[in-house]
Parts: sequence; C-alpha cells; structure tokens
Amino acid sequence: MIRIYTEIEQGKEWIAQYRGCPPLFACVLGFTETGLIPGISAAGRTSEDRKFTAVADAEFLYYGAEHKPKYPLPPLTAGASPVLISRAVVEALHIPVYFFNAGLPYPPNIPVIDLGGAAAKCLSHGNALKLSTVEHLLEVGLLWGERLAAKVQGSYVVLGECVVGGTTTALAILLGLGINAAGKVNSSHPVCNHNQKLAVVQAGLEKMKERWGGGVLGRFKFTPSPYLPISPSHVDPLQLVAAVGDPMQISTAAMAIALSRSCGVLLAGGTQMLAVYALMRAIALTYALPWRSQQVVVGTTRWVAEDPTGSTVELAQLINCSGSPVPLLATELTFSHSRYPQLQAYEQGFVKEGMGAGGTVIAAHLYQNWQQNQLLSAIETQIERML
Repeated sequence: MIRIYTEIEQGKEWIAQYRGCPPLFACVLGFTETGLIPGISAAGRTSEDRKFTAVADAEFLYYGAEHKPKYPLPPLTAGASPVLISRAVVEALHIPVYFFNAGLPYPPNIPVIDLGGAAAKCLSHGNALKLSTVEHLLEVGLLWGERLAAKVQGSYVVLGECVVGGTTTALAILLGLGINAAGKVNSSHPVCNHNQKLAVVQAGLEKMKERWGGGVLGRFKFTPSPYLPISPSHVDPLQLVAAVGDPMQISTAAMAIALSRSCGVLLAGGTQMLAVYALMRAIALTYALPWRSQQVVVGTTRWVAEDPTGSTVELAQLINCSGSPVPLLATELTFSHSRYPQLQAYEQGFVKEGMGAGGTVIAAHLYQNWQQNQLLSAIETQIERML
C-alpha cells in the first residue's frame, strides 16, 4: 500500500519506526492571489470559487458531509475534492486534527489557530508578503511545532496544507533555491500547465532581482533583518518567501523543523511539500537552526508520484542531490474500480492531491493496516452522504 520512490532505506526505517503509532494531523491553510490567475489552478472552477477552496475544505474536514456548510465545497471541472479522502480517514480512525490559519482572505467557519499571517499577493510582482510577516510566521511556526510535538511523544505528525495556486509558489521557491524544478512540478489539471506557471514565476523572480540589486539570482545583497544569514553566498530563504512564496510554506517549514527534533514528520503533499522540505533545509542551514532531517518524509498519492505530465520523483532526486535527502513515499490507493465518476476522475489525472490526502492514507495503512478495500469503502461513504 505504500511505495518508497527515493531514499529507500531511510524510508523503510521511518516506516518501521512509526508503524502502529497513533498520528496527529495538522492542516495549514493559506492563500495566494496567484491562485486567482485564470487557468492557473483547477481547485475551483472560477477565480471567485478558488477564494473559498481552503475554508470550504477545512469546514468539510472538520464537520463532515452531514453538516450544512457556511462555505460549500467549490464546483470543480471534474472530480471531487481530496478532502473526502482525508475526512474518511480522520473520521474512521479518530485522528485528532488541528487547523492553522497562516493567511486567508476569509476566516474559516471552524475552530482554528490563527498564526497572525496574511494572504500573499500574486508572486508575479516579486513582493508577495512583508518580510516581517514571514519572520513572524517562522517564529510562531517553530513555537507550534514544539507544542504539537509535546502531544505526540514517540509518534509523528501528518502536516497537510491547502493553498490554491500553491504548486506555482512551490516552483518559485524551488527555482529561487537553485533547484531546477521547471517542467517537473504537478498541478490539479490533468495536463500540467508548465509554461503558464514558469512565466508567472520568472516574472516574480525578475522583480525580486530588481528589488535586491544586481548580480545573478542567488548572489543578492540582503536587506537588514533580525535573522542575519550566516553565509551571504546564497539567497536568504526568508526573503525568497517574502518575494515569491505563500504563508503556508514558511509556517509549515518552521513547524516541521521544530517537530523533527523530537518526533516524526510526514509532510503530506507532492510538489508543495517537496518545496517546503527544500525551504526547511535552507532555513536550518542559513540560520543554524537544529533539526533532524532523518525524522522527515514526504508522502503523497500515486496520482502525483506517477503523474505523466510532471516529474515528481525526478524533482525529489534533484532536491536530494543538494544534501539532507528526503524519502518520497506514496500511497498506492486507486479509484479505478470506484462506482463514482467523481473518484474515477483521479485516474484521468484530475485533482490528484490536497488537504493531506496522500499523507492521511499512508497514516491509515501505518496505524491500522488499512488496505485498498477499506479505504475505498470509507471514501465512497463520504460521497454517498454528500449526495
């Protein structure tokens, strides 16, 4: 049920260490106006729909299908929200869930921990977030990582996310960190819109260059910051997030750094969580923050790991080339025999991942040894209740 694609021995050790352990699920919600660009994302049919995707998914994950939502799940071009998968697992296995608002345009209609962040502007302008906001989210993320770690002694935390347009901000962070991710990221579209993403990202990185003074990307003069980088020879990761990132990335990276010191971390997602991992590593290196890289894995769905229009495994290998490698895991869950066309759409490349879907399925297998039939039945029950 779980396939390891990179760093196989390290991945096997992580799985063996946490098999049978009860996990905790933390979901970090954020927003970037990048997600409003027409056609950039399929996580909501229109730009207006996409403003509400994160708050709607969070409400469904918290209450389930019977609840009359303040924010209904947005209509999709095809398929069903991946929150159905996450909800099926956390409900059946009674996994505790914590929600974090890293920066949303609308407050979620659920109990949520507000991190005091802000929604990001479109990354194409090269000033997505204030540097002070990024620094604040780093500090508060480290704090919440410690708090969550205290609740799961000897076990692990599944860290999920919801940011519409987040694979584009992920591309920006990866390229800014010197990882050649162009053409390798995923999307919610059946065929990834690589050219559109790259054009937006290149515009943002160019603006960032102009703002920070001359030289090639990766050789910037830094603006004064209370976080003084130890080595000025590479890009400051906090300034990179401020220029072209989103609030989820820095919050999740900080939480994961703190969590890794005393428990396991399953970064639940594909491209976005690979970018978070690269960001964690850059932050830990730049600011000499202690962390334990061997406690961290990235876990996603087979639809992401084997997306023929992206190169997730190759992307993970590229990230791993630059030190502190991370295992990439994926659930082998399939919807090819589902009764519902909304789920069969995943097999055609729609949706693929989100709201920690892949990570929660991996957790179901590790914790209670759930197999394909149990998972499919629990997920289809969610659809039945919805309909």
